[in-house]
Amino acid sequence: MRPEDLKYRGFEAEFVFSASRSGGPGGQNVNKVNTKVELRINIPLSTLFSEEEKELILRKLKNKINSSGELIIVSQDERSQLLNKASVAEKFYVLISKALTIPTRRRATRPTLSSKVKRLDEKKNRGSIKKLRRDSGVSDD
Repeated sequence: MRPEDLKYRGFEAEFVFSASRSGGPGGQNVNKVNTKVELRINIPLSTLFSEEEKELILRKLKNKINSSGELIIVSQDERSQLLNKASVAEKFYVLISKALTIPTRRRATRPTLSSKVKRLDEKKNRGSIKKLRRDSGVSDD
């Protein structure tokens, strides 16, 4: 699932933003302005996810979800609260899309006949090189 597909569901209604003072860039602004933005969304109470999606998100993102079921994402990279708010929303969509994407299973394949022959030829070549070193007649005396 792509992040663009999730944006049409209308998650903004369920977002809870809070701002606080942030470290990082901003000069003297850092001590005065609340630029760090924290996004919270309660996954079990969300009406925009199906039950299967909720299970998948709760399992895959358990390190980012607190005991009350809230997914917490923080952004404090930018100097303004507005840019951090946009950044944290984008992080949410990317995170959820990765969690909801089911990876395709790898199909086991066998080596081709030509690759087997090539590997055996290389082994024979390497063995003959080593045999020539042994049979050179030079002694270590």
